[in-house]
Amino acid sequence: MTKQWTGLLAIVWLAMGGLLAQTPDNRTLFSVEDKPVTVDEFTYIYSKTNGEQADFSAASVEEYLDLYVKFKLKVHRAKEMRLDTIASLRDELAGYRRQLADSYLIDKAIGDKLIQEAYDHLQQDVDISHVFVALPPNATPADTLAAWHKITDAKAAITKKNTFEMVAQQVSEDKSSKDKGGRIGYVTALFPSGLQALEYAAYSAPIGKVSGPIRTQAGYHLLMVHDRRLARGEVEAAHILVRSDDKDEATAKARIDSIYQALQKGAAFDELARTTSEDRRTALNAGYIGYFGISRYEKALEDAAFGLMKDNTYSAPVKSSLGWHIVKRISRKEIQPFVAEKPRLEAKVKQDGRFEDAKASLLRNIRTENHFTENTILLNEFITSLPDTFTTFRWKAPAPASPKVVFSLDGGYQVTLGDYADYMDKATRQRVTYSRESDKETVARKLYAEFVDEQLMKYEEAQLEKRYPEFRSLMREYEEGILLFEATKMEVWDKAAQDTVGLERFYAAAPGKYRWAPRAKVTTYRIGNNFAAEAAAIRAYAATHTAAEVKAQFNTTELAKVTTEETTVEQGRNPDLAAINWAAGAMTEAVEHPKNKSLSFIKIEEVMPEADKTLAEARGYVIADYQDYLEKQWVENLRKSYKVVMNDQVFKSLIK
Repeated sequence: MTKQWTGLLAIVWLAMGGLLAQTPDNRTLFSVEDKPVTVDEFTYIYSKTNGEQADFSAASVEEYLDLYVKFKLKVHRAKEMRLDTIASLRDELAGYRRQLADSYLIDKAIGDKLIQEAYDHLQQDVDISHVFVALPPNATPADTLAAWHKITDAKAAITKKNTFEMVAQQVSEDKSSKDKGGRIGYVTALFPSGLQALEYAAYSAPIGKVSGPIRTQAGYHLLMVHDRRLARGEVEAAHILVRSDDKDEATAKARIDSIYQALQKGAAFDELARTTSEDRRTALNAGYIGYFGISRYEKALEDAAFGLMKDNTYSAPVKSSLGWHIVKRISRKEIQPFVAEKPRLEAKVKQDGRFEDAKASLLRNIRTENHFTENTILLNEFITSLPDTFTTFRWKAPAPASPKVVFSLDGGYQVTLGDYADYMDKATRQRVTYSRESDKETVARKLYAEFVDEQLMKYEEAQLEKRYPEFRSLMREYEEGILLFEATKMEVWDKAAQDTVGLERFYAAAPGKYRWAPRAKVTTYRIGNNFAAEAAAIRAYAATHTAAEVKAQFNTTELAKVTTEETTVEQGRNPDLAAINWAAGAMTEAVEHPKNKSLSFIKIEEVMPEADKTLAEARGYVIADYQDYLEKQWVENLRKSYKVVMNDQVFKSLIK
C-alpha cells in the first residue's frame, strides 16, 4: 500500500466501519438427416479440442471432420432412442447448467470486462492531486447535502487567482495531501477498495483540468490529473545509506561521496553496504531492499532506482529525508502480459468495490433493456397490509399463493405476488435481523429489492444461450456428451461386457493374438534393517534353498527376520530384474529401502515360455477390443441408416 493513500484510506475505513466480437458463420458444413452443423459449431469444437495444433490444414480438418460426423451420428441415434427425455439425464444437464450459469454470467458480463479494464489501467502510472470532503456511506441526507455544497463551492473557488493547490490547502480533509496542495503524486491501478470511481476518473479525465465532484465510499473528490506515463512496474534494489539527521549535512555528504568514489575504483557494493551503510535493517544483507513499485519510497530514491538502465549498476548519491543513498539495481520487473497478470487481477477485482458497482449496473441494464414493468399498486397494498407478526418468526406467507403478477420482463417472464411472499417466508432470519433497525414496511421493501435482484439474475441466466455463443456451445457440448455416453454405454460397452457368446466368438476368431510373454515365478525376500548385518548370509542361503527353508533357518518364534512374497511376472515388466539373467536361480543384489526401513532381493524360481492366454486371463483386453469392434460396426450401421450431406465448398473454405 502506497504512502500517498495512507491518510485517505484511514478516512475510508473510519467511514465504512474475452473474446473479440466475431461475425457469426452459420453456413452449413454438413447435415445429419437434414439437421445442420454450422461452420461456427465445427470450428469451435475443432479449435477447442486441438488447441495450438488447430492449424486448419487440409489433413487436420479432414481427420477431425470425420470424427465429428461420427460423433453427430451417435448423438442423432441417442435422440432417436429418446435418451434426451430420461429424467435423470435431464436433471444432470440442468445441474450442470446451474453451476455454469452461476459463475458464467458474472464472469463474462462483469468479471472479464473489469479485469481487462484493470489491466489497461495497469499500463500507466498517473500523477494526481485531489480536494477531498469526507462523507461516510451511511451519511444522512443533510450531511450529504452539506458535503456536496462544500465540494461544489471548492470547485467554484478554483480560478486563476485561487489555484487548485490553494483551495486544497484551505478545504481538503485529506491530511496526508492537504499541506502539499492536494498532491498525491504518481499512483497506479488498482486504487484501494472504495476508491474505484477515483481510479476511473484518473485514467480518463483530461490532463490539467479539474474533474468532479467524484463520489467514492470515502466522500467527494475534485481531481486534477497532472501526467500519465508508461508504468514503471517493479524494481529489485539494494542501497547504502548515510544518515544526516545526527550529523551535519556536509559531513554526511562527504562520507557518501567517499563511499561512491570507492565503488568507482572497484570496491564491491555488497561489502561496502555491510560495512558502511547506516540502515541497520538492510546492511547485514548487503543493503537489500527487495522489490518495490512506485510511491513506496520517496521520489528521489524511487527515481534513482528506476533510472538505472541495467542490472548490477548503481546510482550517484541521492538525497532523501533520511540522508544520502547510493542505490543499486538488481533486477527490473515490467508489467507482465495479460495472461500472466490475469489471475492476480481477477482475485483483486472480485474483492474490490468496482465488482459490486458493475453488478449493480448490470441489474439496472437488465431492467431497462428488458422493459421491467412493476405493479406498484399491488405491491404497495400488499406491503401496507402486512401484520405486526411479519417481523417475527411466526409470520408465514398467505395461502393460497397469490397468482397476481407483481412485475414482468420481456418474453413473458412473470413474477407473482405469491413468489415474493414465499421469498419473504423463507427469509425469516433476514426479516428478524432487519427489523431491529427498521419498521415492517422498510423491511418488506428491502427484501423486495433483494428479491427483484435475484429474479433479474435468474432472468438473465435464462438468456445466456441467446446472449453468449460460447455458453450455448458449452451447453450443447455437455448435452451431447451426456447423450453420447449413455448411447455408447447401451450400444457398445454393456453389450461387450454382457454378450458372453459374442465375446467367446470374438476371442476364438483371433488365435494367437492374446499371449503371455516369457514369464517367471519369482520370490521377493524382505529383511528388516535391524537384521541388515545378516542380509548377505540370508541371500547366500536363499541361492540354494526354497523360501520356506530360508524362513525356517533364520526366523524364530520371537523374530521374523525374513518375509517373502511369491509372484509371477512377464519378462520386461519388472525393472528390478532387468540387470540379471532371465534364468532359474538368478538373483538380484540386496537393495536398501530407507522409507520402508528394510532391504530386499528377488530370486527367479522358474522360467515359463511364451503361451496363449485363456479368455479369463485376457478378458480385459478382449473386452476392450470387442468394444472397438462393436463401435465400428455401430458407426457403419449408422452411416447406412442416416443420411449425411457434406458441403464440399464450405469445407474447402475452412482450409488455410
